[in-house]
Amino acid sequence: MPDYTYKSLNRDVGKAIHRYDMISNGDRILVGVSGGRDSLTLLWVLAERLLRIPISYELIAVYLDPGFDGGYAEDLSRWTEKIGVNLRVESTDYGVLANSDVNLENPCFLCSRLRRKRMFEIADELACNKLALGHHKDDIIETFFLNVCYAGTISTMRPVQSMFGGRFTIIRPLAFVDEPRIKRFSAQNGFPGFINPCPYAKVSQRQALKTFLAGLYRTNRKIKGNIFRSLSRVDQEYLL
Repeated sequence: MPDYTYKSLNRDVGKAIHRYDMISNGDRILVGVSGGRDSLTLLWVLAERLLRIPISYELIAVYLDPGFDGGYAEDLSRWTEKIGVNLRVESTDYGVLANSDVNLENPCFLCSRLRRKRMFEIADELACNKLALGHHKDDIIETFFLNVCYAGTISTMRPVQSMFGGRFTIIRPLAFVDEPRIKRFSAQNGFPGFINPCPYAKVSQRQALKTFLAGLYRTNRKIKGNIFRSLSRVDQEYLL
Protein backbone atom coordinates (compact mmCIF):
# COMPACT_ATOMS: atom_id res chain seq x y z
CA MET A 1 0.00 0.00 0.00
CA PRO A 2 1.48 3.39 -0.98
CA ASP A 3 2.27 5.08 2.32
CA TYR A 4 1.53 8.69 1.38
CA THR A 5 -2.01 8.16 0.08
CA TYR A 6 -2.96 5.96 3.02
CA LYS A 7 -1.41 8.24 5.63
CA SER A 8 -2.98 11.35 4.13
CA LEU A 9 -6.44 9.81 3.97
CA ASN A 10 -6.18 8.21 7.41
CA ARG A 11 -4.97 11.48 8.94
CA ASP A 12 -7.97 13.42 7.67
CA VAL A 13 -10.43 10.69 8.66
CA GLY A 14 -8.96 10.70 12.15
CA LYS A 15 -9.11 14.49 12.23
CA ALA A 16 -12.82 14.50 11.34
CA ILE A 17 -13.65 11.73 13.82
CA HIS A 18 -11.88 13.49 16.68
CA ARG A 19 -13.01 17.04 15.89
CA TYR A 20 -16.67 16.07 15.76
CA ASP A 21 -16.52 13.21 18.30
CA MET A 22 -18.02 10.88 15.71
CA ILE A 23 -17.30 7.48 17.24
CA SER A 24 -17.40 6.30 20.86
CA ASN A 25 -16.62 3.04 22.56
CA GLY A 26 -19.48 0.57 22.14
CA ASP A 27 -21.11 2.26 19.14
CA ARG A 28 -23.05 0.10 16.71
CA ILE A 29 -22.48 1.74 13.34
CA LEU A 30 -24.59 1.00 10.30
CA VAL A 31 -22.46 1.76 7.22
CA GLY A 32 -24.37 2.56 4.06
CA VAL A 33 -22.59 0.79 1.20
CA SER A 34 -23.55 1.63 -2.37
CA GLY A 35 -20.71 -0.13 -4.19
CA GLY A 36 -19.09 3.15 -5.21
CA ARG A 37 -15.49 3.94 -4.31
CA ASP A 38 -16.56 6.40 -1.59
CA SER A 39 -18.56 3.93 0.48
CA LEU A 40 -16.01 1.14 -0.10
CA THR A 41 -13.24 3.43 1.15
CA LEU A 42 -15.32 4.40 4.17
CA LEU A 43 -16.01 0.79 5.12
CA TRP A 44 -12.38 -0.25 4.57
CA VAL A 45 -11.03 2.60 6.71
CA LEU A 46 -13.48 2.05 9.56
CA ALA A 47 -12.71 -1.70 9.57
CA GLU A 48 -8.94 -1.08 9.46
CA ARG A 49 -9.06 1.43 12.32
CA LEU A 50 -10.65 -1.20 14.57
CA LEU A 51 -7.39 -3.16 14.45
CA ARG A 52 -5.25 -0.40 15.97
CA ILE A 53 -7.28 2.12 17.98
CA PRO A 54 -8.08 1.84 21.72
CA ILE A 55 -11.88 1.98 21.34
CA SER A 56 -14.19 -0.76 20.12
CA TYR A 57 -17.23 -0.38 17.89
CA GLU A 58 -19.31 -2.68 15.70
CA LEU A 59 -19.77 -2.27 11.95
CA ILE A 60 -22.89 -3.42 10.14
CA ALA A 61 -22.72 -2.87 6.39
CA VAL A 62 -25.98 -2.49 4.47
CA TYR A 63 -26.58 -2.35 0.72
CA LEU A 64 -29.99 -1.38 -0.64
CA ASP A 65 -30.25 -2.83 -4.15
CA PRO A 66 -32.25 -0.26 -6.17
CA GLY A 67 -33.80 -2.95 -8.40
CA PHE A 68 -32.16 -2.23 -11.75
CA ASP A 69 -30.96 -5.00 -14.06
CA GLY A 70 -27.25 -5.71 -13.86
CA GLY A 71 -26.97 -5.60 -10.07
CA TYR A 72 -23.76 -6.53 -8.26
CA ALA A 73 -24.94 -7.49 -4.75
CA GLU A 74 -23.20 -10.90 -4.73
CA ASP A 75 -19.84 -9.50 -5.83
CA LEU A 76 -20.15 -6.68 -3.30
CA SER A 77 -20.89 -9.19 -0.52
CA ARG A 78 -17.77 -11.17 -1.41
CA TRP A 79 -15.64 -8.02 -1.26
CA THR A 80 -16.92 -6.94 2.16
CA GLU A 81 -16.30 -10.44 3.51
CA LYS A 82 -12.65 -10.13 2.43
CA ILE A 83 -12.22 -7.15 4.77
CA GLY A 84 -14.01 -8.92 7.60
CA VAL A 85 -17.44 -7.28 7.42
CA ASN A 86 -20.67 -9.09 6.60
CA LEU A 87 -23.02 -7.28 4.24
CA ARG A 88 -26.77 -7.15 4.62
CA VAL A 89 -28.40 -6.88 1.19
CA GLU A 90 -31.95 -5.66 0.79
CA SER A 91 -33.70 -5.86 -2.56
CA THR A 92 -35.87 -2.83 -3.28
CA ASP A 93 -37.63 -1.21 -6.22
CA TYR A 94 -36.62 2.32 -5.19
CA GLY A 95 -34.55 3.07 -8.27
CA VAL A 96 -37.08 1.60 -10.69
CA LEU A 97 -39.95 3.42 -9.00
CA ALA A 98 -38.08 6.75 -8.95
CA ASN A 99 -37.42 6.48 -12.70
CA SER A 100 -40.95 5.37 -13.62
CA ASP A 101 -43.82 7.39 -15.06
CA VAL A 102 -45.74 7.25 -11.77
CA ASN A 103 -43.12 9.43 -10.07
CA LEU A 104 -43.76 13.14 -10.46
CA GLU A 105 -40.74 14.16 -8.38
CA ASN A 106 -37.05 14.40 -9.23
CA PRO A 107 -35.87 10.75 -9.59
CA CYS A 108 -32.75 11.29 -7.48
CA PHE A 109 -34.71 13.04 -4.73
CA LEU A 110 -37.31 10.29 -4.39
CA CYS A 111 -34.78 7.45 -4.56
CA SER A 112 -32.58 9.13 -1.96
CA ARG A 113 -35.53 9.78 0.36
CA LEU A 114 -36.72 6.18 0.17
CA ARG A 115 -33.23 4.81 0.77
CA ARG A 116 -32.60 7.10 3.73
CA LYS A 117 -35.94 6.16 5.31
CA ARG A 118 -35.17 2.44 4.95
CA MET A 119 -31.66 2.90 6.37
CA PHE A 120 -33.09 4.44 9.53
CA GLU A 121 -35.61 1.59 9.81
CA ILE A 122 -32.81 -0.98 9.57
CA ALA A 123 -30.67 0.95 12.05
CA ASP A 124 -33.57 0.89 14.50
CA GLU A 125 -34.17 -2.82 13.91
CA LEU A 126 -30.49 -3.64 14.54
CA ALA A 127 -30.13 -1.26 17.51
CA CYS A 128 -27.53 0.88 15.72
CA ASN A 129 -26.99 4.35 17.12
CA LYS A 130 -24.81 5.70 14.29
CA LEU A 131 -25.31 5.78 10.51
CA ALA A 132 -22.04 6.26 8.61
CA LEU A 133 -22.23 7.61 5.05
CA GLY A 134 -19.45 7.98 2.49
CA HIS A 135 -19.92 11.66 1.67
CA HIS A 136 -16.60 13.47 1.23
CA LYS A 137 -15.40 17.07 0.99
CA ASP A 138 -16.48 17.48 -2.64
CA ASP A 139 -19.97 16.17 -1.83
CA ILE A 140 -20.33 18.74 0.94
CA ILE A 141 -19.26 21.59 -1.36
CA GLU A 142 -21.50 20.39 -4.20
CA THR A 143 -24.50 20.06 -1.88
CA PHE A 144 -24.02 23.64 -0.76
CA PHE A 145 -24.18 24.89 -4.37
CA LEU A 146 -27.10 22.58 -5.22
CA ASN A 147 -29.08 23.98 -2.30
CA VAL A 148 -28.25 27.56 -3.28
CA CYS A 149 -29.06 27.07 -6.97
CA TYR A 150 -32.06 24.71 -6.83
CA ALA A 151 -33.55 25.05 -3.33
CA GLY A 152 -32.82 28.70 -2.56
CA THR A 153 -31.23 27.89 0.81
CA ILE A 154 -27.74 28.28 2.26
CA SER A 155 -27.08 24.85 3.74
CA THR A 156 -25.14 21.64 3.20
CA MET A 157 -24.46 18.23 4.75
CA ARG A 158 -22.86 18.32 8.21
CA PRO A 159 -20.05 15.98 9.29
CA VAL A 160 -22.21 14.98 12.27
CA GLN A 161 -25.96 15.37 12.43
CA SER A 162 -28.28 14.22 15.21
CA MET A 163 -31.62 12.84 14.05
CA PHE A 164 -34.95 12.01 15.66
CA GLY A 165 -34.20 13.66 18.96
CA GLY A 166 -30.81 12.03 19.29
CA ARG A 167 -31.96 8.46 18.59
CA PHE A 168 -29.58 8.27 15.63
CA THR A 169 -26.52 10.23 14.59
CA ILE A 170 -25.37 10.50 10.98
CA ILE A 171 -21.59 10.60 10.69
CA ARG A 172 -19.46 11.39 7.66
CA PRO A 173 -15.86 10.37 8.47
CA LEU A 174 -14.66 11.28 4.95
CA ALA A 175 -15.77 14.91 5.37
CA PHE A 176 -12.19 16.25 5.17
CA VAL A 177 -11.10 13.96 2.32
CA ASP A 178 -11.46 15.17 -1.26
CA GLU A 179 -12.58 12.94 -4.11
CA PRO A 180 -9.27 12.69 -6.01
CA ARG A 181 -7.56 11.10 -2.98
CA ILE A 182 -10.37 8.57 -2.67
CA LYS A 183 -9.97 7.71 -6.35
CA ARG A 184 -6.22 7.17 -5.90
CA PHE A 185 -6.68 5.16 -2.72
CA SER A 186 -9.31 2.84 -4.20
CA ALA A 187 -7.26 2.31 -7.37
CA GLN A 188 -4.03 1.59 -5.47
CA ASN A 189 -5.83 -0.98 -3.31
CA GLY A 190 -7.63 -2.68 -6.17
CA PHE A 191 -11.16 -1.88 -5.03
CA PRO A 192 -13.79 -3.28 -7.43
CA GLY A 193 -15.19 -0.88 -10.00
CA PHE A 194 -18.91 -1.52 -9.83
CA ILE A 195 -20.93 0.27 -12.51
CA ASN A 196 -23.93 2.21 -11.25
CA PRO A 197 -26.91 0.95 -13.33
CA CYS A 198 -29.03 4.06 -12.64
CA PRO A 199 -29.80 5.93 -15.90
CA TYR A 200 -29.30 9.24 -14.07
CA ALA A 201 -25.86 8.35 -12.70
CA LYS A 202 -23.97 10.57 -15.16
CA VAL A 203 -26.59 13.17 -16.11
CA SER A 204 -27.77 14.51 -12.76
CA GLN A 205 -27.72 18.11 -11.55
CA ARG A 206 -24.90 17.11 -9.21
CA GLN A 207 -22.81 15.81 -12.10
CA ALA A 208 -23.31 19.05 -14.05
CA LEU A 209 -22.25 21.05 -11.00
CA LYS A 210 -19.26 18.78 -10.47
CA THR A 211 -18.09 19.55 -14.00
CA PHE A 212 -18.50 23.30 -13.43
CA LEU A 213 -16.56 23.22 -10.16
CA ALA A 214 -13.77 21.14 -11.68
CA GLY A 215 -13.23 23.90 -14.24
CA LEU A 216 -13.23 26.52 -11.50
CA TYR A 217 -10.69 24.59 -9.43
CA ARG A 218 -8.31 24.44 -12.37
CA THR A 219 -8.05 28.24 -12.39
CA ASN A 220 -6.73 28.40 -8.82
CA ARG A 221 -5.76 25.46 -6.62
CA LYS A 222 -6.82 27.33 -3.46
CA ILE A 223 -10.48 27.70 -4.46
CA LYS A 224 -11.73 24.33 -3.19
CA GLY A 225 -10.13 24.79 0.22
CA ASN A 226 -11.43 28.34 0.49
CA ILE A 227 -14.99 27.26 -0.34
CA PHE A 228 -14.85 24.43 2.19
CA ARG A 229 -13.47 26.67 4.95
CA SER A 230 -16.12 29.30 4.22
CA LEU A 231 -18.84 26.83 5.19
CA SER A 232 -17.73 27.12 8.81
CA ARG A 233 -16.95 30.85 8.66
CA VAL A 234 -20.38 32.35 8.04
CA ASP A 235 -20.67 36.07 8.71
CA GLN A 236 -24.40 36.47 9.31
CA GLU A 237 -24.12 40.26 9.54
CA TYR A 238 -23.51 40.30 5.81
CA LEU A 239 -26.43 38.04 4.84
CA LEU A 240 -29.99 39.11 4.13
